[in-house]
Amino acid sequence: MKTVNDWKDYKIIATSDGMKLEDWNGVILLRPDPQVIWSGKDLYSYPQINAVYHRSEKGGGAWEKRKNFPAEWTVSYKDLTFKVKPMGFKHTGLFPEQAVNWNALKRIICATQSQNKDKEIKVLNLFAYTGGASVACAKAGAKVTHVDASKGMVERAGENARLSGVESGIRYIIDDCMKFVQREIRRGNKYDGIIMDPPSYGRGPGGEMWKIERDLYSFVLSCAKLLSDKPLFFLINSYTTGLQPAVLKNILTLALKDFLGQVEAYEVGIDTEEGIPLPCGASGLFTGEGYGN
Repeated sequence: MKTVNDWKDYKIIATSDGMKLEDWNGVILLRPDPQVIWSGKDLYSYPQINAVYHRSEKGGGAWEKRKNFPAEWTVSYKDLTFKVKPMGFKHTGLFPEQAVNWNALKRIICATQSQNKDKEIKVLNLFAYTGGASVACAKAGAKVTHVDASKGMVERAGENARLSGVESGIRYIIDDCMKFVQREIRRGNKYDGIIMDPPSYGRGPGGEMWKIERDLYSFVLSCAKLLSDKPLFFLINSYTTGLQPAVLKNILTLALKDFLGQVEAYEVGIDTEEGIPLPCGASGLFTGEGYGN
């Protein structure tokens, strides 16, 4: 497992009975987490909680807002700044554990540009949500195309880009990712890096259905047609329960067999103040021979 432990504006205070207690730059949230199947402290009794997310037996849930709970606020990670705004289904608009992947992509981009200062690095971020990876890559100097089917999430991504000072480095597309990729193939466009964080299930603006177990491999094959001759990276991140890192490694190994490079896969997690890592998802990363050249 690869974990991140150098956040200053975020930390997991404790975990117990299906919940995690988090400090988001001084705002304390208590949220469900399906990985926390152990018992420990009574987290609900923590005296400084600003909001609790309660699941509903009918599906979904709602936030119970307590004292001094702001509508939105910001957190920073190194040179990146993000807006936090709790939404439906327990989300906040940011996944702090993804700093593991932000750091990896920034290292690849920066190392390549240090060797070739005139090289324009083009990155495509699919299912790009609120743009954590888009902002990280743009901060490192890449030109990013950010694609998501949700207008609201793309607007949030634009806010994060402005907060981090990289608004000019990102192009935003509101579209179904599969349709966008097919158009890019027909246009002959190429990218040095591709990122995707596909949902388990999804529906595009025109009612297009996505099922990760049915569609992921063929979609990666299509995306491979957009890679430059010597690509820098291809990152797949997934929060789908039961999808093992080795599956992502196999998909990348098979789909990118015509490109020179190496593939690694790993669990993504975040260290807690209890001294244990909390697993949060799986990632597969192809690093191509273009890295550093």
